[in-house]
Amino acid sequence: MGRIRGLMRRADTQERLLVAVACMAPRLLRDSAWRTQRTRQGDGLGVLLVPGFGCGDSTLTLTRSWLRARGYRPACARTGLNMGCTTTLADRIERRLQGHAEATGRRVVLLGQSRGGWLARLVALRRPDLVRGLVMVGSPVLDPLGVSPKAVRFARFLTRLSTWGVPGLLDGDCFTGGCYDTHSAALAEPLPHGMPALAVYSRLDRVAPWRLCQDPSAECVEIRSSHTGMALHPDFYRTLEPRLATWAATETAPVA
Repeated sequence: MGRIRGLMRRADTQERLLVAVACMAPRLLRDSAWRTQRTRQGDGLGVLLVPGFGCGDSTLTLTRSWLRARGYRPACARTGLNMGCTTTLADRIERRLQGHAEATGRRVVLLGQSRGGWLARLVALRRPDLVRGLVMVGSPVLDPLGVSPKAVRFARFLTRLSTWGVPGLLDGDCFTGGCYDTHSAALAEPLPHGMPALAVYSRLDRVAPWRLCQDPSAECVEIRSSHTGMALHPDFYRTLEPRLATWAATETAPVA
């Protein structure tokens, strides 16, 4: 029980950090990247949002609002706190992708932050027929275990809790077993020809080293932001808007 209480304290600390980062929101809301609205730009194109490790769907609330104001149809991945087994979460995201594509009648953009970005990439490789484009925000796709030592230690702590019977967490196979080997090999694969992708990174990122975020299959764009604050930074939206607009304007393929 002491270990579990320790986990809860760490989660609580992370939630307080997210609240502190939310103080960046007023700057975003005052910026023209937020205030300028083009309600028909998205033309109903679906966007599936995948949060980062230890973060819930609520951390991308402002991103969903920004997308809706521009005519997109955002949906949540429903990955909880995104601390579970990689295979389990990728399966869940794939099901959500399938459902959102059916609801919108067209392919969907996958947008993921941090761990959510490389999970989205795995799903894009599985189901390219359902993906209009991929956005990875501070996502260490070249080596997910190359993140800060503190983050890796916490993830390994979760695997120990999993062996003690706590459900819904990472397990050891995600670090050294078949799960790790399968997904590492998949992340090394190039994205399918014709699938547009954007990788946003920052040299100020102290969680995911910026070099690990430079996906060779994606257009890589640098902004000046902390790791957690990227989805609250005006430059992220300035980077995102023209790419999404192009993807929406040129999307004609219905879902079979």
